[in-house]
Amino acid sequence: MTITAHSGRNVSEVTVEAARSGDLTLDDIRISRETLVAQAEAAERTGSAQLGCNLRRAAELTVLSAEDMLAAYEALRPGRSTFEELEDLAQRLSAQEAHNCAQLVREAAAAYRRRGLLR
Repeated sequence: MTITAHSGRNVSEVTVEAARSGDLTLDDIRISRETLVAQAEAAERTGSAQLGCNLRRAAELTVLSAEDMLAAYEALRPGRSTFEELEDLAQRLSAQEAHNCAQLVREAAAAYRRRGLLR
């Protein structure tokens, strides 16, 4: 398997020299969805189901912009969102084919409700 950056650039091309010369973009230093899925499969093959699940959610997040990802993390901090705001986030994630992430947000919203951690 060839490991590529989010941009599609081969990881062997992502070097300090390329960074110094200004030849890299942000997407050149982001991991690709395919690489994360391959890592998830490898983790699952070796019996690390939870790690595989985490890597699959990370793969889903590669479709989000950096701003959207940071907003999602902020929304998930205890006391930052209402139940409805978290449900809206889950729906937006589902609409972007990030179904595992959406399920995690729904589980967090339910747990926050039980524990009094909603805004």
